[in-house]
Amino acid sequence: MTPIPAQSSSQWLRGVLDLCLLAVVEYEPAYGYEMTTRLAEAGLAVVADGSIYPALGRLERDGLVTSFRVPSEGGPPRKYYEISTPGRKALERGRLNWAEFATGVAGVLHSKPASKKR
Repeated sequence: MTPIPAQSSSQWLRGVLDLCLLAVVEYEPAYGYEMTTRLAEAGLAVVADGSIYPALGRLERDGLVTSFRVPSEGGPPRKYYEISTPGRKALERGRLNWAEFATGVAGVLHSKPASKKR
């Protein structure tokens, strides 16, 4: 049996990164590195800083997050992101879809093999 490549978790994450980013700014705005830290604290340490910025750009273009700049000590202003009203609705739908999908995958992964009929 061929093992599943180690890169699989990053491939799976690519499909749900937008949803995870909406979740980490649901209650409090954050800037990019802070989001990476929040994701890692929640158990998604595989997310690199550089991988979230394209996703944030998509979310902002789609109106799911808005951004604002805050001056920082000793550097350029930080760009903070916060969830928008459409983003909250998308997050809620995403949570429901994820729960349904995860339940289905778990059902497949933990089911007994079907008997072979010849």
